[in-house]
Amino acid sequence: MCPIIPRSEQLIHSISWQSELSRAISNVNDLLTYTGNCADDIEGLDTGSPSFPLRVPRPYADRIQQGNPNDPLLRQVLPLNVEQQPTPGYISDPLDEATSNRLPGIIHKYHGRVLLILTGACAINCRYCFRREFPYHENQNSMAEWQQALDYIRHNSSITEVIYSGGDPLLNSDTKLRQLTRAIADIPHVKRLRIHTRLPVVIPQRISTELLDWLTETHLQTVMVIHCNHANEIDEPTEQALQRLRQHGVTLLNQSVLLKGVNDDPKTLIDLSERLFEVGVMPYYLHLLDKVQGAAHFDLDKTQARQLAGKIAAKLPGFLVPKLVFEQPGEVAKTALLPLL
Repeated sequence: MCPIIPRSEQLIHSISWQSELSRAISNVNDLLTYTGNCADDIEGLDTGSPSFPLRVPRPYADRIQQGNPNDPLLRQVLPLNVEQQPTPGYISDPLDEATSNRLPGIIHKYHGRVLLILTGACAINCRYCFRREFPYHENQNSMAEWQQALDYIRHNSSITEVIYSGGDPLLNSDTKLRQLTRAIADIPHVKRLRIHTRLPVVIPQRISTELLDWLTETHLQTVMVIHCNHANEIDEPTEQALQRLRQHGVTLLNQSVLLKGVNDDPKTLIDLSERLFEVGVMPYYLHLLDKVQGAAHFDLDKTQARQLAGKIAAKLPGFLVPKLVFEQPGEVAKTALLPLL
């Protein structure tokens, strides 16, 4: 049995988000030691150098149950050999985003909103990431080069919402984000700014005074969509970070991915919705897995997903039931699936 190592780092509260990012765990054996697990207890573990690297911030790793190789948080980040096995129907660009990548840094798929890829980096590498092979090197703009993207938005009056994405857009500096947000706010037809991020969950310190300043200084309505798959991901620091956002008028939504072995049972999904609402976040989407190569072991079929959705709909008020959806390339919006009641 592997020893459980005391995690003295949990006592550090004043460390900056940048420091937390720099000391994220990037080695499989280090993560196993930190979480009190043994490689021998995890079938199919990839202890080499996976093509999609391991990256886990310590605030997130602190929530993984010690000595539990099946912990749902650990399963989301631990690389397995099965990721290297080609699976028919699972591809590198499951949403055909290359077709909508109109300009460097821009993905424009849906009417009225445009997505800006602000970075290829993430604070945590989730093993089911649908952009694990996205050509980020072709979509990295300097502030000067972002002018082209701003011109694209400026000349398309149908765009009323700009979405920051990535990677994780909040890995950019507050200086860069402030400059870009001010420029977007100067475009008359843009009404909303939406940010898709996992950072409030994995490194809550990122919700700093500086971030709140630029996020709320313009007339834009601000929406933050966090990415939380399990109630255990929400600890006290995360709750405090989300509370700060709410106090500054930011609308908070959550999107989850339905993952086999992580959250594919009714109680887990019910607990997640209840916990989200406790901390002021509305359940928004429950996504079927995007069929990216390397993540097939997380997938559930549509019938299983609809059955799960029916069971949570039978137990929760409607406003706490996330919309079950999947994304189909070429469609004008996400496709909703009705629960099987």
